[in-house]
Amino acid sequence: MIVRTLTDITDTDRDIKTPNWRSKRIVLAGDRVGFSLHETVLDAGSVNDFWYANHVEAVFITEGEGELYDKDNDVTYQLAAGSMYLLNGHEKHQLRPRTQLRAVCVFNPPVTGREVHDENGVYPLIVEPEIRNGESESREAS
Repeated sequence: MIVRTLTDITDTDRDIKTPNWRSKRIVLAGDRVGFSLHETVLDAGSVNDFWYANHVEAVFITEGEGELYDKDNDVTYQLAAGSMYLLNGHEKHQLRPRTQLRAVCVFNPPVTGREVHDENGVYPLIVEPEIRNGESESREAS
């Protein structure tokens, strides 16, 4: 069993801060449960371009209001607390929070916590290898 609080994660290597958003990685690939779970807070008025070419992401909005722009299909969706969106087609998208937007996000395959968005907003696929003889090293998938 794993029990963690957001306070436990704050200001650790699981707490990722950028100029427009902050993501607390609650569950990561190294926990070996098949998904990762994050709390992400996006700043009001920010514009955020993402594209998870290697992951499926489900997002549940718990606070705030904003827009989700599906860049692949030229459709804009209104988001508010209680909204969910699922990027099951690896859609390029843009988040535009009108107020601070807080979300709970699930990724599959799970992220390791070491990923950094590239110039296209993509996370590389980094896979945690199986543990053998008590050793574990991460590697980037090819």
